[in-house]
Amino acid sequence: MTGINILNGHAVLPGIAKAEAAHIHIENGVIASVGKAAPIAEQLDASGLIVAPGIIDLGVFKTDKPAFRFGGITRAALMPDQSPVHDDPATVRYAALKGKPDLWVHPLAAATQGLDGLHMAEIALMKEAGAVGVATGRNWIADSGIMLRIMRYCAALDLPVFVHSEDAGLAGKAVATNGETATLLGLSSASPATEALAIARDLILAEESGAHVHFRQVTTARGLDMIRDGKARGLRISCGITPGHLFLSDNAIFDFRTFARLSPPLRDEDNRLSCIAAVADGTIDVISSGHDPRGPEDKRLPFSEAAPGMAGAETLLALSLNLVREGTISTGRLFELLATNPAQILGLNAGKIAEGCEADLILIDPDAPWQVDGDKMAALAGNTPFDRLPVQGRVRHMLKGGKVIPA
Repeated sequence: MTGINILNGHAVLPGIAKAEAAHIHIENGVIASVGKAAPIAEQLDASGLIVAPGIIDLGVFKTDKPAFRFGGITRAALMPDQSPVHDDPATVRYAALKGKPDLWVHPLAAATQGLDGLHMAEIALMKEAGAVGVATGRNWIADSGIMLRIMRYCAALDLPVFVHSEDAGLAGKAVATNGETATLLGLSSASPATEALAIARDLILAEESGAHVHFRQVTTARGLDMIRDGKARGLRISCGITPGHLFLSDNAIFDFRTFARLSPPLRDEDNRLSCIAAVADGTIDVISSGHDPRGPEDKRLPFSEAAPGMAGAETLLALSLNLVREGTISTGRLFELLATNPAQILGLNAGKIAEGCEADLILIDPDAPWQVDGDKMAALAGNTPFDRLPVQGRVRHMLKGGKVIPA
C-alpha cells in the first residue's frame, strides 16, 4: 500500500466559497482523488481542521524555510535582489535548488544586469535554467525603451514580468507618503501619484507588448482604478498586495517605528480602505507576504536611514484570515488569492485541491489564537510591524509533494 489519506477535514475546493467535508487521497505526490478515501496504510486525521492548498508566496526576498513552514508556505517565488543578483543562469539554477527537500523555490530572473535598470539580462538563458518570471527588483525601471524591450522579450518567451511601481524621479529619497503623519514627523515624503505614474506607463507598455505584467504591490486608490480599467480592456495584467498595506495605515509610523517602513510606503486610511475594497471586488489577484527579514543593522537606525521591508511569512495566513472573519471575502476566495492565482501566474500545476495537482497542502486550525512576537519569530529576523498583535489561525500540518513536512 502506498500514498496517504487525509481524513475528516474540511477541504477548500476550487470554485467553492466555504470549506466542505471531504477526504483527500494522495498517490505519488499528486492528489489522486477528492471525496473518497482508499484503504491505504498511512492516514492523517484532519478532524476540526481546514485542508487548503499550500500558500504560494510571490516575491519573497529571502529563502527562509523556518518562517515558511510556520506560515504554511509551500512554494516561494524568489526575487532576484540577492547577493549576487540573479541575472545569469548559474545563480538562477542554484536558487531553484535552495529549498529542497521541503520547499519549492521558484526563482524570478533579474530583468536587467545587476538590476541596474539599463542593460537587459540574458532572459532566455535564465528561463532555460529554471526562472519562472522576470522581475525589476525593488526598483522601477525608469528607461521606457528598456522596459518595452523586456516586455516584448518576455511576451515572446511567455514569462510574466513582475514590476515595482514607484516612479523613481517623483519619489526621490522619500520615506513616507505625503500627508499629516509625514508632516508631523518631519519625514521626506512623496505623493501617492508616484505609484499611479509608474502603473500608467507600464500599462501602456503592457498593451504595446502583449506581455503579462504583474504589478507586485498596488497600494493606492488611483493605481487600483487603473488596474481595473486595464483589466476591463483585456490587458494581460494582475496585481498583488501585502497584509501590511491592507491592515496598516501611515499612522503605524507615528513613533518613527522603522519596522513599519515599507516600500511602497504605508498609505493613508482612505487608500487603505480602497485596497480592502479591491480585494473584495476582485481587482487584486494575489496576497503575498513581501517577506524581507532585516536585522538590527538595517532597522535599528533613524527612520530615514533604515531599510524598508518586513518579515511577513509567518503572519501572512493569520492576518489574511481576518478578511474572512470580517466578511470581506470567502474562505474559497482567500485561497485563490494565496495559492490558486499565484500558481496560474507562475504556470504551476499547484495551488488548488483537484485531481492531478501537486499535493502541496496545509491543514489549518483557523481559530487557534496566538500572539505575534518579533523576539520569538522563526524567521531570519523579527522585523514585523505587527509585533504583539493577537491573531488567530495556525498551520498544524503541511505536505509538500505528498510528504508531510513539520510545520
